[in-house]
Amino acid sequence: MDLFSLQTDGGWEKEGANMKVLITPRGFANYGLDQVERMKSKGLDVHYNATGKAYTHEEFKALAKDADAIIVGVDKMDKEMMEGCPNLKAVCKFGVGTDNIDLDYAKERNIHVGRCVGSNSRSVAEHVLSMMFMEAKNLYTSVRDVKQHGWNKPTGREIYGKKLGIIGFGMIGKYLAEYAYGCGMEIYAYDAFAIAEETARQYHAQISTLEDILTDCDYISLHVPLLDSTRNMISTEEFKKMKKDACLLNAARGGIVDEEALYEALKNQEIRSACFDVYSSEPPREDDKLLALDNFLLTPHTAARSMESEQRTCAMSTDIILEQLTGN
Repeated sequence: MDLFSLQTDGGWEKEGANMKVLITPRGFANYGLDQVERMKSKGLDVHYNATGKAYTHEEFKALAKDADAIIVGVDKMDKEMMEGCPNLKAVCKFGVGTDNIDLDYAKERNIHVGRCVGSNSRSVAEHVLSMMFMEAKNLYTSVRDVKQHGWNKPTGREIYGKKLGIIGFGMIGKYLAEYAYGCGMEIYAYDAFAIAEETARQYHAQISTLEDILTDCDYISLHVPLLDSTRNMISTEEFKKMKKDACLLNAARGGIVDEEALYEALKNQEIRSACFDVYSSEPPREDDKLLALDNFLLTPHTAARSMESEQRTCAMSTDIILEQLTGN
């Protein structure tokens, strides 16, 4: 793929000295063309990814070098990348997690970093709930077996009456609590910041400690950012505290769970299962040993991707960029 085709497909025509906005997430081509037109109507030169594929790092560097603002997905926005963008004034994450952006260097350069907080929270919470059902009802293995002309009838589990521990009680955690309560689960919530009693009551949750969630809950769902303090926060000692029948869910960030320790816990049946939407290396290697385990389920980082959340994220990221570049 050459740069000319990238530029043509994405509307890469230069309009005089207008400020440039580069959009790397493919969602804009499907769900955000109205927002592209909105930015253009404000005099911005907008370049969006209409290739249907993620940009390579080299393509991204070439396209970003004269951008004034970038709406970025998982593309790496480190110091080296930003040093190659002398005009850069704003970066907006197409989502929430900023672990792919060098925040310290952005602050040093006075580059505004925005996030689309809340735009995909319901989508992620629904995905986590669906993973719970998929695991409890053996949906993945049952569908796979029938397609391979099998007719096995594995016995599943009910989630009604089970204890769900939510680690990180932001909007995703709150929505998950709301959904799970509707399914008859008992909800326990922990956050590094104090949870108000009124908030816990509103979302039918009991305020708990990390220790109690690890030892008492049947399902444990992670909703924390990837920071130095949360990297590998679930590792060997934490797995030893969990019930042998526990299911661990992670739709937050790869790196929060020590994957080597997870492999040992699953292989040795220290816990029942794990359902993830994120991984430390995406996509994982073909020979990744966790993927060979039947009690480990992984989806390709799609929890945040629904038509509705993509539309909201396109609108919210556009709002942020317009505010930074045009003041409205």
